[in-house]
Amino acid sequence: MGHKCFISFKTEDMAYKEAIQKMEAVDMIDKSLNEAINSDNEEYIMQKIRSDYLSDSTVTIHLIGLQSAENLGYNEQRFIKRELQASLYNGENNPRSGILGVVLPHVVNNIYGGQINCSICGGVHNYVKIGHDTVVKEFSHNYYIPHNKCAHSEDDRYCILVPWDTFVNDPNKYIDEAFSKRDHQISNKIKVRP
Repeated sequence: MGHKCFISFKTEDMAYKEAIQKMEAVDMIDKSLNEAINSDNEEYIMQKIRSDYLSDSTVTIHLIGLQSAENLGYNEQRFIKRELQASLYNGENNPRSGILGVVLPHVVNNIYGGQINCSICGGVHNYVKIGHDTVVKEFSHNYYIPHNKCAHSEDDRYCILVPWDTFVNDPNKYIDEAFSKRDHQISNKIKVRP
């Protein structure tokens, strides 16, 4: 059985959202946060987004394109930031969602930087540029959860990351991976508002 998915996206990437909606294998919840919730109470805002927009979903698919960076400013990113915060929030009767970042084709080269030799362990690591110039911090912090090792393994990350072309070949594989992180030990280290 598929996991119900919510898609967090920028308007510029609407075509990719629509492509996912047409995938028969993906169980979708088609709701988007289009206007701000009028409150200064962060707890209330998280509960409201979860109950009104995310209540049935178990995985949030976060589309990563050219307009997804933290550096674009809070006002520009307020909707995707709130959607990710609400997805990460673990509330009563509304458990957190898994987070699946899908890197869109036009930004693959901005994010996947090949391999680097590690001066600490002498090994080779994949260089993945997830930071304020590519994604909002709600994603980057929970992808690169701080630790004292020289590199991150999948067990050190809450968020799952996959390029679009790989995702479309087997979407449920990556949705399942994101779903399974909800019960993974690393879920104790996530930050809703980093």
